Amino acid sequence: MLHALFVELLTWQQRPCSLFHSQRLKQHSGPSLDMPVPSSFNDVGQDGRLRSFVGWVWYEREATLPQRWTEDLGTRVVLRIGSAHYYAIVWVNGVHVAEHEGGHLPFEADISKLVQSGPLSSCRITIAINNTLSPHTLPPGTILYKTDTSKYPKGYFVQNTNFDFFNYAGLHRTVLLYTTPTTYIDDITVTTDVDQDTGLVNYQIVVQGSEHFQLEVCLLDEEGRVVAKGTGGRGQLRVPSAHLWWPYLMHEHPAYLYSLEVKLTAQTAAGFVSDFYTLPVGIRTVAVTESQFRINGKPFYFHGVNKHEDADIRGKGFDWPLLVKDFNLLHWLGANAFRTSHYPYAEEVMQLCDRYGIVAIDESPGVGIMVAQSFSNVSLQHHLEVMEEMVRRDKNHPAVVMWSVANEPASFLKPAGYYFKTLIAHTKALDPSRPVTFVTNSNYEADLAVPYVDVICVNSYYSWYHDYGHMEVIQLQLATQFESWYKTYQKPIIQSEYGAETITGFHEDPPLMFSEEYQKGLLEQYHVVLDQKRKEYVVGELIWNFADFMTDQSPQRAIGNRKGIFTRQRQPKSAAFLLRERYWKLANETKYHGSAVKSQCVGNSPFTF
Repeated sequence: MLHALFVELLTWQQRPCSLFHSQRLKQHSGPSLDMPVPSSFNDVGQDGRLRSFVGWVWYEREATLPQRWTEDLGTRVVLRIGSAHYYAIVWVNGVHVAEHEGGHLPFEADISKLVQSGPLSSCRITIAINNTLSPHTLPPGTILYKTDTSKYPKGYFVQNTNFDFFNYAGLHRTVLLYTTPTTYIDDITVTTDVDQDTGLVNYQIVVQGSEHFQLEVCLLDEEGRVVAKGTGGRGQLRVPSAHLWWPYLMHEHPAYLYSLEVKLTAQTAAGFVSDFYTLPVGIRTVAVTESQFRINGKPFYFHGVNKHEDADIRGKGFDWPLLVKDFNLLHWLGANAFRTSHYPYAEEVMQLCDRYGIVAIDESPGVGIMVAQSFSNVSLQHHLEVMEEMVRRDKNHPAVVMWSVANEPASFLKPAGYYFKTLIAHTKALDPSRPVTFVTNSNYEADLAVPYVDVICVNSYYSWYHDYGHMEVIQLQLATQFESWYKTYQKPIIQSEYGAETITGFHEDPPLMFSEEYQKGLLEQYHVVLDQKRKEYVVGELIWNFADFMTDQSPQRAIGNRKGIFTRQRQPKSAAFLLRERYWKLANETKYHGSAVKSQCVGNSPFTF
């Protein structure tokens, strides 16, 4: 892995959109500094220009390779980049090897010929990244040039966006080198079903490099016992008395994972080669009726959070201790779900969802789609490609129960109907096993995209962004919202965002906005109506937000968005305790197996019995 430092980040130069060739790298060199990977580059240095920087930056790193990698022509050497925000160009030893658009999904390049062509035992990896957002990127944005020379210097511009989180940039996830044989397992697709008490695991395996190979497939339980075997690139494994994958708090033994072991043997000109891959598999089903969301045939109620990949200093850079802390807080809270607002999270996040039993609504970076240009065929084509990458990466995670293609688009605009009809149909074709949604904040009468979703996800901020300070109107307005949507579409509804900004330590009684009392009071008003409607057709509630997070500077944001029930440093506000009491109550009311679920603390860790 190429963690540690990518020495020397940055030759950085404020210049949006234009492309440079590697030969011009030194010519356009600007300031440089060491940069840890993974991390955002914005908050690591002390230069204020870097924090709000828009344009090209360059990362570079020399990597020493094992001798076998450079001399064995039967070894395939691959460079894999977990995330580069937003547009990336990659060179190895000065040779262009890859380009990728989109800041939240992995891409890779086969660099075997470059590192096996001579006596070199090292390679120089150079990655140029541009974080400029345009009307056709995902998320979209615009560059506004300020031309009044009495107020702004020549060439001055700003990046405008229609989303409320900071546009962190850099190498946010792991960059690594790995090897495979020249004939290798390229992809595995698993879908599961249940026939009475027998689990069905359907698999499809793609092999690259040869047409002459054999595949052996074994499914092992958590004790390492083989429970089913198969051969070939496609088949079905039957698991008698299968342990199902259940969400946290829905079963006394949640998140049961089998291991699918795939062994490839192939005849090549150099002799026999083998490849091996292990994939965690959770056997479970997902279904939607007109008033329920069902997992393994049982009604499931989402009680959870929305999140962001966001933290002090590291920005959106992946961090294991922070991730494990967040999952411990989710268990403490009694949360069983979250949405990856508003982009796909790191692969390690999805892996922990599988292991911890936390259900995920997996969302694309389709946030801020607000202008007609962003509904163009150019934008749609890119959005379709992003969904293909996202489904390919996350399709085998049992915790992922629904795809979300966008958040709060201008779905009332005329082009939105065709755009989302096409996008949702494409996503369903990629993965027929999961429902598809997007998150709306449009009026139910004007929304042109909701007819195509399986579950209606609605964001509303009654008594915050309007009627502010008047919590007495929440119950009426929220009940009207739910009744209007359901009467129109007869589809299950999730309250996908609600909340209030709160600055830790602000106390006012009677409650005033920004105080901890106001956040609690607003949540309590929502909960009254949610308790009524969850008995009918509301199937979930996700608080905005799990933790405070950084945004662009504005008079409305006091160093970021403060709607978290935890601070950015993961300390609880008063509302966290209110929500914890509610979520554990909901867990007990909606249990289906065993005795009542109880939260018991051993030390500081929650355990369920």
